[in-house]
Amino acid sequence: MTQWRKSVHSADSGQEGCVELARLPLAIGVRDSKAPDAGHLVLSPSSFAELVTRVKRGELHS
Repeated sequence: MTQWRKSVHSADSGQEGCVELARLPLAIGVRDSKAPDAGHLVLSPSSFAELVTRVKRGELHS
């Protein structure tokens, strides 16, 4: 069974929805915590690292 995790900082943010992550064989799973049955993205470790880097730099906007 896949174990999904969310940041401990999510509870502190005051927001209901957040991203959950799971370590998959050879990949990282990413899903919406408010819609866990809606599916998930599968990213390679290098793509996930690039995503995190870009988020930290503030390069991605909603």
